[in-house]
Amino acid sequence: MELIAVVSGLIVLEYFILTMLVGKARAKSGIDAPVMTGDPGLERALRVQLNTLEQLVIVLPGLWLFGSYISATWGAGLGVVFILGRALYAQAYMSDPGRRGTGFLIGLLATVVLLLGGIYGAIMAAL
Repeated sequence: MELIAVVSGLIVLEYFILTMLVGKARAKSGIDAPVMTGDPGLERALRVQLNTLEQLVIVLPGLWLFGSYISATWGAGLGVVFILGRALYAQAYMSDPGRRGTGFLIGLLATVVLLLGGIYGAIMAAL
């Protein structure tokens, strides 16, 4: 389960970096909090951060369920796939939001496998 813990930490670190990018975009735009609109770069950075936060609520429990009941090694690998997908998503969204689909799909598929696999494994263990 150490691999699952490491990957969980990397997922949270990626989110922290995305949060810092919001601060950087805010400083570049000159738009002070609490205003969240008025600059496309700031708005994109905020969307990337918030969309990633929405995914964390699903992927982290799925990662731990999968790692506990199916395989910590495979779970960690899928967690890394999620991280890479979110990185591609963020990069694409920041440059051209219309290109974010590939990164989103990669992260989504990893999340779905982790969550459904973890639930399946937990059910099988309970039976």
